[in-house]
Amino acid sequence: MLLTILTYPNPELKKRSNPVTVITDKTRELVRDMAETMYHAPGVGLAAPQVGVHQRVIVIDVSGDENPELIVAINPEIIHAEGEVFDEEGCLSVPKFSANVRRHARVVVKALNLDGEEITYRADGLLAIAFQHEIDHLDGTLFIDHLSPLKKGIFRKRYLRTVEEQKEFSK
Repeated sequence: MLLTILTYPNPELKKRSNPVTVITDKTRELVRDMAETMYHAPGVGLAAPQVGVHQRVIVIDVSGDENPELIVAINPEIIHAEGEVFDEEGCLSVPKFSANVRRHARVVVKALNLDGEEITYRADGLLAIAFQHEIDHLDGTLFIDHLSPLKKGIFRKRYLRTVEEQKEFSK
């Protein structure tokens, strides 16, 4: 089932998510729905808070369209990070806006899979960026929160003006 993706400035996006204590059929259903929603959007990652569920669950697929490789990470935690990249990011919760964000170039992420088994991912490139971006969502942080105060102020003005114009246009 397609879920509704919350968009900025919805205050739900700023809430910290709770750890998953037991993986249930409801958790598996959430993951299925999140994956379907992410692929439909289309995006390369989605965190549960983006669909109004404050649990530490993310789905990621940076493989492209041909051979999907869905990563499901429950209670993900970055246990090691190194290097630095400064690259353009976008977000399904901040549509039609992107900005350069500074991130770690490589990360090691520990998480649980849907069977409750601990897994470790060693990631670089787009996958490392996606892990950091989605884990930020679990902590109530959006990629725009990484912008300088000046750039964040410019973003807010432009973005909110665009949202208002869209509302007027759709009337």
